[in-house]
Amino acid sequence: MDEQEGGAGSPADRRVLPLLLGAVLAVLTGQQLLGPVLPPLSRELGLGEVQLGFVITSAALVFTLASLFWGRVCDRWGQRRVLLTGLALCTAGLTGFAAVSAWAVASADPPAAAVLTGMILMRSVLFGFGVGAVPVAALAYVGAVTAGEVERTRAVSTVGAAQALALVLGPGVGGLLAAGTLLGPLYLAPVVLGMITVAVAVVLPRPPRSAASRSAAPPARTLNPFDPRLRRFLAVGFMLFLALGTIQMVLGFLFQDRLGLDARATAAVTGGAGFATGLVLVAVQGGVVPRLGWGPLRLLRVGSPVAAAGFGVVAAGPDFWSMTAGMMVVALGLGMAIPGYTAGPTLAVGPSEQGAVAGLINATNGTTFIAGPLIGTALYAVWPALPVVLSGVLCLVACALLVQPIRQTVPGVGVPVQE
Repeated sequence: MDEQEGGAGSPADRRVLPLLLGAVLAVLTGQQLLGPVLPPLSRELGLGEVQLGFVITSAALVFTLASLFWGRVCDRWGQRRVLLTGLALCTAGLTGFAAVSAWAVASADPPAAAVLTGMILMRSVLFGFGVGAVPVAALAYVGAVTAGEVERTRAVSTVGAAQALALVLGPGVGGLLAAGTLLGPLYLAPVVLGMITVAVAVVLPRPPRSAASRSAAPPARTLNPFDPRLRRFLAVGFMLFLALGTIQMVLGFLFQDRLGLDARATAAVTGGAGFATGLVLVAVQGGVVPRLGWGPLRLLRVGSPVAAAGFGVVAAGPDFWSMTAGMMVVALGLGMAIPGYTAGPTLAVGPSEQGAVAGLINATNGTTFIAGPLIGTALYAVWPALPVVLSGVLCLVACALLVQPIRQTVPGVGVPVQE
C-alpha cells in the first residue's frame, strides 16, 4: 500500500480503503468498548475521578507524541507498515490492560498505586502509542488519492463515519457486556483487534519496490502547527476537540450522580446514550456530509454553533432523555464540523506532506485530551454542569475564529480552501 499508488476510484483504492476503514473501526471500537466501563470500574477499584482523568490524560499525551512520530515516518515507511505496527501495539496494550484489571478485581485489597501504574503502562503508553498510527495511515492515504474539496471532504467524512460507527458499536456492546460483568468489554477488545491485525497482514497488498523506494524519500518540507496554511484550521480543531475531551469522561459521572444510579446501571445508561449519539454521527458523516457537497469552512461555520446548542441542552437536562437528546444535537454539529476541520489542512498541502499533516491533525486532537479530562473532572468537582457549559463556549469560540475567510497563503502548494 503506497500513498502514490492509484487514484481515487482505482482498483488499488477500492481494495485498500475498505481495509483502512476496517482497521480504524476495529481500533476505535476496541477503545470505545471500555468507555462505559471505566468510570464505574475505577470506583470499584478504589480510584477517584482525578486518577481516572490522569489515566486518560496520559494516554492522550502518548497519542499526541505518537501521532507526530507516525506522521513523519508514514511518508517514509508507507502506510501498510505503519498500520500493522500500530495494530500490533494496540492489541498488546489492551491485552495487558485486561490482565491488570482482572488481577485488581480478583484481589481482596489491590494496592491503588500498582493498579494505577498498570493501567497507565498498558492503556496509556502501549495502546496510546499504537492507536496514534492507525488514523494517521488512513488520513495520509485518502489525502494522497483524492483531489479537490468535494472529493477530499467526502473521503475524510467516510473515515469519520468509520470512527463514528465505533461510537455506536463500542459503547453499545460495552454497555451490554458490562451489565453482566464489568470485565466483559475488557476481554472482548483485544480479541477484536487481534482479528483485524491478522486480516490486514494477510489481505492488504504490499507496495511494489518502486513504490517502496518513493516512500523512502523525505517529505518536501517539515510541517509545524504554526504553518500559515494550517494554523487557523488547527486552532479551530483544537477548540472543537477540547470541548469533546472536557465532557467525555465526566459524562458517565453526570449520568450516575444526576440520576442516582449504581455502577452497572451507569455503564448501561452511558452506553445507551453513546449508542444514540454514535448513530447520529454515522448518519451525518456517512450520509449527510457527502451529499451536501459543502466546503470545509461552510461545514465548520454551521456545525460549531449547532454543537454549542447541544451542549447547552446537556447542561440543563434533568433526565436521561433530555441529556441524550442534547448529546445527539452535539453529534449533529460535530458530525458536520469535524470533516471540515480534517479536510481543510490536507487540501492546503502537497502530496508529499500528507503523512505529516495527518500526524499534525491527530496530534492536535490528542493534545485536547491531555488537558480535557483533567479540566473536566476538576470543574465537575466545583459544579457538575460546569464542564458542559465550558464545552459549549469552546464551540462558540471556534465559530468566532472562522469569521474571516481562510485561504491558501503559500502559493503553488496545495488546493485553495474556498467558502
